Amino acid sequence: MTNSLVLKNIRIIDPSRNLDEIGTIIVENGVILAAGKTEQNQGTPKGAIVKDCNGLIAVPGLVDARVFVGEPGGEYRETIESASRAAAAGGVTSIITMPDTDPVIDDIALVQFVQKTARDKALVNVYPAAALTKHLDGEEMTEFGLLREAGAVCFTNGRRPVHDTLVLRRAMTYAREFGAVISLETRDKYLGADGVMNEGLLASWLGLSGVPREAEIIPLERDLRIAGLTKAAYHAAKISLPESAEAIATARKRGANVTCGISINHLTLNENDIGEYRTFFKLSPPLRGEDDRVAMTQALADGTIDIIVSSHDPQDVDTKRLPFADAADGAIGLETLLPAALRLHHNGTVPLMRLIDALSTRPAQIFGLDAGTLKPGAKADITVIDLDEPWLYAKETIVSRSKNTPFENARFTGRAVQTYVAGKLVHSL
Repeated sequence: MTNSLVLKNIRIIDPSRNLDEIGTIIVENGVILAAGKTEQNQGTPKGAIVKDCNGLIAVPGLVDARVFVGEPGGEYRETIESASRAAAAGGVTSIITMPDTDPVIDDIALVQFVQKTARDKALVNVYPAAALTKHLDGEEMTEFGLLREAGAVCFTNGRRPVHDTLVLRRAMTYAREFGAVISLETRDKYLGADGVMNEGLLASWLGLSGVPREAEIIPLERDLRIAGLTKAAYHAAKISLPESAEAIATARKRGANVTCGISINHLTLNENDIGEYRTFFKLSPPLRGEDDRVAMTQALADGTIDIIVSSHDPQDVDTKRLPFADAADGAIGLETLLPAALRLHHNGTVPLMRLIDALSTRPAQIFGLDAGTLKPGAKADITVIDLDEPWLYAKETIVSRSKNTPFENARFTGRAVQTYVAGKLVHSL
């Protein structure tokens, strides 16, 4: 079997080099030898697989920085193996897994378990995030130095915010010493504690309790101040409001080392999609109004928002087929991250280069991953996209073990048609 690959006549979009041109990609032994138009006439390695990719686009393999899996403890919802297959199908070549498992990923042995399972069974690169506090309780810090050395790429409390400000200050101070990123969700413990959707007129009409905007904004501003105080690298995992984007921009002007992400759901859906209490649209943070969604796409386009995540969160029938107020938050998203994001390109909202940057290059930079580029010498993680292919995301085609998608039967234009990890084809239509 050959280890060489040549993709000819392909449009190459590589944000790491600000490159957008038609050319050739040459891969040997899992490494990119060349990628660009100047390589058109370069010799083909002996025995290479040569593919004419006229009309297709090659981008650095996508990096999803917020993926929840069930393993260990909740394998019936999603395993590392099944999540990797869903990722490959969506053009995602690297995922950062959250520590919200049973047991929680809060010690070295569990970080190593994730790594070994991924080596043995996963189709894509799997990077474990470690718990910021033991058992995600928000009280006692984990062993940052040992976990970082074991391979944890960042520290997070997963779905749970850290309410104790002193614990957070200490955590950020320690993380700074180890060059680690602290990634947190911002949700106030008390404001809207019983809320199940965005507070506003629609929530009143539906008779559902609301979550006020301040429940996101206040803890975010607190976190940003502590990041400035400690000089730590802080990442707001999922923001959903223009006021949050403004707070990030203001903190940067003060010199804070802060970044932020947004889930694809909050860029392409709004609270009206909840319709008649459709629980697949029950998310955290809740879906916002259309004006908020539009403002967030603009913040993504201008770079205020750094990255897009799927926030892939598998839930089973027992936790979703309940009255809206009782249903669990969360939706799967690895397979729909790219096609849903391409809607923003097709409607002219976000330039394609910035979109790919937010889906690949920027998350790799933030979390220090060996990914996000097609430059010579880089690992050959490549996503090949057909921008114009129309298709339907039907329930029976879902690769993920769980089926709780807000995009069931959605019509998309554009998808990943080939996914390569270290030069190996792991998905093809």
